[in-house]
Amino acid sequence: MRYIYILFGTIFIIFGIYTSGIYLDLYGELEDSGNSINSELPKSLVKEKLISQEPFGREKQILFGDTHVHTTYSTDAFLWSLPILNGEGPHPIADACDFARFCANLDFWVSTDHAEALTPRKWKSIKEAVRNCNSPTDANDPDLVTFLGYEWTQVGNTAETHYGHKNVMFLDIEEGKVPERAIGAGGLATNGMRAGIPGQSRQLRPAALLDFENRHRYFDFIAFADELAEAKICEEGIPSSQLGDDCYEYADTPKDLFEKLRDLNFPTIVIPHGNTWGFYTPPNSKLDKQLEADFNDDNLQILFEVMSGHGNSEEYRSWRSLTEDQNGDLICPKPTKEYLPSCWRAGEIIEERCLGNGFSDSECSSRAAEARDNYAVMGVAGHLTVPGVTIEDWLDSGQCRDCYLPSFNYRPAGSAQYGLAISNFDQENPMRFNFGFIASSDNHRARPGTGYKEIDRFVTTEANGPSHDYVGEALYPVEEIKDRSNDLRDQPLLGLRAGFGAFEAEREASFFTTGGLAAVHSSGRDRESIWQSLTSKETYGTTGDRILLWFDLVRQDSSSPMGSTVNQSDNPRFRVKAVGAFEQKPGCPDYSSTDITQEEIERICKNECYNPSDRRKNISRIEVVKITPQISQNEPIENLIYDAWKTFECNPSQQGCEIEFVDEEFKDTSRDTIYYVRAIQEPSPVVNGGNLRCTFDEKGECIKVNICYGDSRTDKEDDCLTLSEERAWSSPIYINFTGI
Repeated sequence: MRYIYILFGTIFIIFGIYTSGIYLDLYGELEDSGNSINSELPKSLVKEKLISQEPFGREKQILFGDTHVHTTYSTDAFLWSLPILNGEGPHPIADACDFARFCANLDFWVSTDHAEALTPRKWKSIKEAVRNCNSPTDANDPDLVTFLGYEWTQVGNTAETHYGHKNVMFLDIEEGKVPERAIGAGGLATNGMRAGIPGQSRQLRPAALLDFENRHRYFDFIAFADELAEAKICEEGIPSSQLGDDCYEYADTPKDLFEKLRDLNFPTIVIPHGNTWGFYTPPNSKLDKQLEADFNDDNLQILFEVMSGHGNSEEYRSWRSLTEDQNGDLICPKPTKEYLPSCWRAGEIIEERCLGNGFSDSECSSRAAEARDNYAVMGVAGHLTVPGVTIEDWLDSGQCRDCYLPSFNYRPAGSAQYGLAISNFDQENPMRFNFGFIASSDNHRARPGTGYKEIDRFVTTEANGPSHDYVGEALYPVEEIKDRSNDLRDQPLLGLRAGFGAFEAEREASFFTTGGLAAVHSSGRDRESIWQSLTSKETYGTTGDRILLWFDLVRQDSSSPMGSTVNQSDNPRFRVKAVGAFEQKPGCPDYSSTDITQEEIERICKNECYNPSDRRKNISRIEVVKITPQISQNEPIENLIYDAWKTFECNPSQQGCEIEFVDEEFKDTSRDTIYYVRAIQEPSPVVNGGNLRCTFDEKGECIKVNICYGDSRTDKEDDCLTLSEERAWSSPIYINFTGI
């Protein structure tokens, strides 16, 4: 018996020592960037991509890439990699490199981890990893070009202080030709990453004991958070070019960011994105303030991300999730046929409960009005004001019902169309945006260009959810159902006190797609040629399929490609050609001549790669969008956007679809005009192509939703496929009317 006591005592002491080590944070390790495979694609595959465009008779080749990619160097990506959120574990930059090359077979990609999560050690590691990714290939004729970049992840509590996210990418990769630091966004982003996350990371200690097999993953996240907390902040007031490489630098506004980038004076492109994402964007946020003096720089902010794995940000709508009264207070607008505000739905839910409990019509009507007001003041966290609500209760409230694959809780005043239509009249000559279009993935699993096959949504999209019910209950605690809303107006507008629950992460899961692609018309495959195409805006975006698209302004003796700005007085003539993407074969190409192993193909690519057949999908139609930017402050935006201005149906053909058209009204209207086109492909199954998958009544109203969950409520093998028309968006052509 004495030996049993000794055994149990020993076990108890060992357990105590080990547990003490957990609470002293002795076990965590910092991740590195990994080692990418030192091998390039077979030359035959690269040649096949080039040859596939030759029948269409164009001088420049089309190259496809992804300008928005995260690894587990980003805080959110690391969190989503944890086992409690169905994560797969580490996804370093080396994995992103290998995926871009061997799985997606891209021509280029950009590393854009959140700058707010980067430390001096990480930034140096990223630069080295980017160079390593480029090293296996010939720089003059590469199989893959990897660019260095980061994401400036600004978030504001209010519409007035919110500017949104921007990707920053650089031409060069050599030391001395790139910044010594990434520049993060100040305010909420920096404070949350460096002040909030380290303390919150300790809450994962019990998970290390409950999920003992994966314990080191939780320890490593604590180490990740501690590294952020310990990184010193750069001294303010010193120009960026004079700061060292041992501190964290931030910029509070786009104005500050542009000033710092101009001071550094490296070839740079800034790409705004996510401006319609209502997940974190405050209601009534709009692009207008970013046209004010010094808040836009046409020499830097060249492109606009029109589509990502978070959905479409192209289309403008006149409705708003909230409106303002004469005092500037947020109020809830009435629903329309096209839009049901979530604040209004909050009132409906409370009223239904109230009536069900036997209260009078007047009392329940009063409580509904109260619920709408309580929701409005909480902004993106308004859902917290309805106790005991389920995400099915919200129906399709807050969503753009007639947009193509819209982003969640759509903010139309952040859309590409809105940005093209507005003007700033603070100066003698109106200021306008003049950006080209691209699309990308925003993948957080180190997988650039995931849209080549509509499979594996837990790998190819941002789908995440609790791995067990008890984890879900901890992350999203459910309150008792009540017939009166919660008044939370003493809480911050973003409701950050609620952690994960402050945002509608569960409902958003139905809006994640496999992500888009950026395309360039390029004179070569090398870094400089791609950069030249990006800076000249000879670019377009796709939903992920590799649709070929050309859009030109044609004259008797010349033509101007998409992205051009021209001056003319005659009615413009345009030519469009679009060719559908290749249908995909299962599996991967023959990589036996490379250094990638079958085990790595299985781990990184999940045995599914870009693997084109000889057959292309058909282009079903070409749509033309026409926008006449404001010439006075009071012009309603909805009167300036013509979508679709013209539509051309296309006959099925492996050679694609080609059309010409003329704007016969341009000369008569005598105003600057912007044109771009959409090439629409025949329907095919798309992950989350149906978003909330509503059941509609005879009035066309959503009465039931079928959420695509990121947890066990939706089978992991269910990719939530719905037929959808994949598409490509050309960059606009800007025509300034010069008079007769």
